[in-house]
Amino acid sequence: MKRFALVATMLLAFVTTVAAQADLQPLAVVKLNKSETITLKQLKTRVEMYQKQNKIQTFTIEQKKEILAAIIDEKLIGQAAAKAGLSLTDTQVNQYFLQSLSMQVGRQVTENEFAEIVKKNTGLSLDEFMKQQVGMNVADYKAYLKNQLVAQQYVLQQKNVQEEVKKVAATDSEIRNFYDLNKSSFVQNDMAKIFLVVVPKGDDIEAARTKANKMLNDLKDKKITFDSIKANAANDKTYQGGDLLIQKTAQHAMQLGITANDLNELFGRSVGFISELNETKSDFQFYAVRQKYAAKMLAIGDVVQPETTITVYDYIKQNLTNQKQQAALLKAVNDLTKSLDTPENVERKKTGAALDKLLNW
Repeated sequence: MKRFALVATMLLAFVTTVAAQADLQPLAVVKLNKSETITLKQLKTRVEMYQKQNKIQTFTIEQKKEILAAIIDEKLIGQAAAKAGLSLTDTQVNQYFLQSLSMQVGRQVTENEFAEIVKKNTGLSLDEFMKQQVGMNVADYKAYLKNQLVAQQYVLQQKNVQEEVKKVAATDSEIRNFYDLNKSSFVQNDMAKIFLVVVPKGDDIEAARTKANKMLNDLKDKKITFDSIKANAANDKTYQGGDLLIQKTAQHAMQLGITANDLNELFGRSVGFISELNETKSDFQFYAVRQKYAAKMLAIGDVVQPETTITVYDYIKQNLTNQKQQAALLKAVNDLTKSLDTPENVERKKTGAALDKLLNW
């Protein structure tokens, strides 16, 4: 029995080794500026990433070939950009990364703050969350993002590309047609403008409690104003205070760290209401209701959000223009990679039936 177990273990190790070796098979070598091999494992990793991003369980062999072609194109442009001396610093990449995180939350956040939000709401670490969402951990995603940004920078620097992309814009007819087809999507939820004051507990909980209570009582007694609290917060780093425009949605309850019942209670308050002091795990808070806006359907000339100047028309114009510019940029990318994809720059190791066989997983 022991001998059989040993043989079985050896066979399992052999099968695992063979599978690993198969994954290391080269599919193509890009050598415009240096030699970069694209392996079957790299393709599988990218396919898995796209499956998670698009919530697709399987891709066809032809779709996998398209993904392989996209990786080759990325390598070509990346090497061409490096040859031209283009690069981005880690600081610049981190800024782009934080912008994408902040857009998800609806406010400016640090990487640590986003990690805390993820942990609180999903129980996952940031690496686990990113792996679940895009198939890569944070470090791998930043490396991927850096390659994408450098490639885009290089393409835009090519002759006339940036000028041609900037010329593209949505027409008045396209904007109005889009609104007419999507009227039901343009809805303003119940909204409230609140003034929120947050005093972190820090190392001295009682001092923080005293400070928060004093501001709250002084505000109620009209000894201080919202403007003075906000102005002092710029210099006094022991608290934050400012206006927030919130919607009556579960997402906004999550962002504020309160329950749906708490949010309903807030929206039930009248303009001018000032809350009592609320203690959380990490800080003391209070808020005041400054304005309320009822839910409504938005006309094309209405502002997208109260107390702003961007209309529905402006919003649609910007989005359609961005889409058309992205299409123009994609065409420029395709034209450029087509010119770079020569036998001298790309050696395809697997083609035809041999490639089909490797992609049949």
